[in-house]
Amino acid sequence: MKKFLVLSLALAVVTLSGGCSSSPQSRIKHNRAMFDSYPPEERAIIERGEVAIGFTRDQVRLALDIPDRVLTQTTEAGVAEIWIYREKNARFGLGLGVGMSGNSVGTGIGVSTGGREFPDERMRVVFRNGRVTAVEQISK
Repeated sequence: MKKFLVLSLALAVVTLSGGCSSSPQSRIKHNRAMFDSYPPEERAIIERGEVAIGFTRDQVRLALDIPDRVLTQTTEAGVAEIWIYREKNARFGLGLGVGMSGNSVGTGIGVSTGGREFPDERMRVVFRNGRVTAVEQISK
């Protein structure tokens, strides 16, 4: 039982640490030539981890990383691609259960790293024709 508990907790730590994203600085470091090709005012925005209207997908990936979810919206104005970003704060729940049936006893441990469908959505970035046309910040 103790070994199972230790393994379960270790798995939870690995799962939570795997959800951490990289920083704008580390993404810039790995894509230096692309970053250096942008004008100084755009580089400053990317370094702050922000995006601006007119940014390309590459610029948004440098500033914010890859999206957590991608939606496609079709309207009379055309097709838009919406990138959704969620909070990266580690959250988890831990449950313990014990059951008995006759002479048998069963135990179990559950670990959850999620919750509702979009409890932690923080931003949507809308692209039309490969450029950012809107940025929606979710207020808390």
